[in-house]
Amino acid sequence: MKKNKSLKLIESLGIIVNFTLTIILTAVILSKTNQIITQYSKNYEIFIILIAVLIFCLTLYIQLIIHELGHLIFGLLTNYKFSSFRIGNVILIKNKNQFKLKLLKITGTGGQCIMIPPDLIDNKMPVILYNLGGALLNIITSFIFICLHIIFYDDIIIAYIFYNLALFGLYFGALNGIPMKMGIIDNDGLNTISLAKDSNAQKALWIQLKINENLSNNKRLKDMPKEWFELDKNANLNNSLIATIAVYNCNKLIDEHNFKKAKKQISDLLKKETAILGIHQNLLICDHIYCELIDGNIDKGKQLYTLSLKKFMDSMNNFPSIIRTNYVISLLLEKNHSKANTYLKQFRKRCKTYPYPSDIAAERELISIATAITKQ
Repeated sequence: MKKNKSLKLIESLGIIVNFTLTIILTAVILSKTNQIITQYSKNYEIFIILIAVLIFCLTLYIQLIIHELGHLIFGLLTNYKFSSFRIGNVILIKNKNQFKLKLLKITGTGGQCIMIPPDLIDNKMPVILYNLGGALLNIITSFIFICLHIIFYDDIIIAYIFYNLALFGLYFGALNGIPMKMGIIDNDGLNTISLAKDSNAQKALWIQLKINENLSNNKRLKDMPKEWFELDKNANLNNSLIATIAVYNCNKLIDEHNFKKAKKQISDLLKKETAILGIHQNLLICDHIYCELIDGNIDKGKQLYTLSLKKFMDSMNNFPSIIRTNYVISLLLEKNHSKANTYLKQFRKRCKTYPYPSDIAAERELISIATAITKQ
């Protein structure tokens, strides 16, 4: 997939800013921790270090939760409705007016708050506060924690906790608020710029959130409105939010079992200069491999199964479409039925904890199609 120069620059700047912020955060926390250690006897040094590590992890997760709560709170304030709330691999999802706890791992993200959007008016909806709400709440709470640190300054451990909470708040606020690419995803700041400039991007976000709402209510992609997945020929695919609709269109074709058209669209899309997110690019390649292998194009499937894709698949090895791809590769490319059965067992186990039953139904059909080929 080609990328224009501005996207490459944003990616490079993102790496530099991310690295710089992480180094500064680490240096400041280590310096403060060292100050605390010197205030105690050397006999307690190991104990204080363990406490410091525990506080580090605890305060990091507290500010991560605060970040996602920011999206939730500011989303609700601008007429969005709750859909799902994820921290780490644990997701609380609203499914047909019922709340359920499930498991979902998405590489490159520590959490995610997805909302149901208000209606579009002239292809527009409120997007700034919902997208920047996480960073805003991180920064707001940082100043509160700084005040608490000052108030409890004489209580060394309590003050240290508030100190860490303040630092992590500033860190998450900057990391998500300063526009940049975060590995294989765009951060909140970059998404906000894309949305603010383009009403088509706002419509694209609205469609994505409506698709997620339907998936949460057990509806398949193939059964959703066709117009959601259609893009104008002149659509700006250098906007990642608009490019995502093109990705969903490929996903819909796969769900409709229109593999020939899906394969062509995926191939054409990945050759173009676009801003497709890295995570979507890799998932599209997995679908491309599936289409090639069930069509008997073993050499092409092998060519697409690169080392970088393997690393990505390893990082998301419990994602249903990744399990399905591993199953089909084992079955049709490697001819290893024992290994394929291992992935089949993994898929059955994953069905119990995955938050979107409609995705599971779609993946089960794709697995059955591949299985049937070996019996012909």
